[in-house]
Amino acid sequence: MFAARGYSGATLERIAAEAGVSRVTLHRRGVTKDGLLADLAAAAAEDYRRALWPALTGEGSGAERLVAALEAHCAMAEEHMGLLIAMQGQADGVFHDADEGEGSLTRSVFTEPLVRVLRDGAADGSLRPCDPEETATVLFNLVGWTYLHLRTGHGWPPGRALRGVLDPTLHGMLTGPQGGTER
Repeated sequence: MFAARGYSGATLERIAAEAGVSRVTLHRRGVTKDGLLADLAAAAAEDYRRALWPALTGEGSGAERLVAALEAHCAMAEEHMGLLIAMQGQADGVFHDADEGEGSLTRSVFTEPLVRVLRDGAADGSLRPCDPEETATVLFNLVGWTYLHLRTGHGWPPGRALRGVLDPTLHGMLTGPQGGTER
């Protein structure tokens, strides 16, 4: 129902009808729309951790494992697209710690795999050194939300959206010595 109607359109009445129960039954069981969304988000976060595990434990350079992690990130966006679309207005509570204020980063449950491969890649020389926590936040948001937008807003097929996001993200646009940014 969240995928079909979005957060605001997924009323308890509609959720109950889709589940084949009455709204009163949901109420008696303590089911709320926010609770359902939180449960779905928790399940998606667990799927995300499982999908990125091979990039953390696999063979290869940090750069190769970063590519694998970002591909898995897009695959999870694809798998949970309906939920992510429904959550767009509610995403801050899922992806950010509300009490961290203006300089907050994405919650570590989502960025830890990227932090690890960024550190490994800097150590093995396949990735340039960076602030891994900040860069992981940028990559998580840049790749995930851009992929989702290209799929839903532009109607691109999965392979085109994946290539469209990963190529400039991983290879940049500048050639020669001016490529990359100094921190």
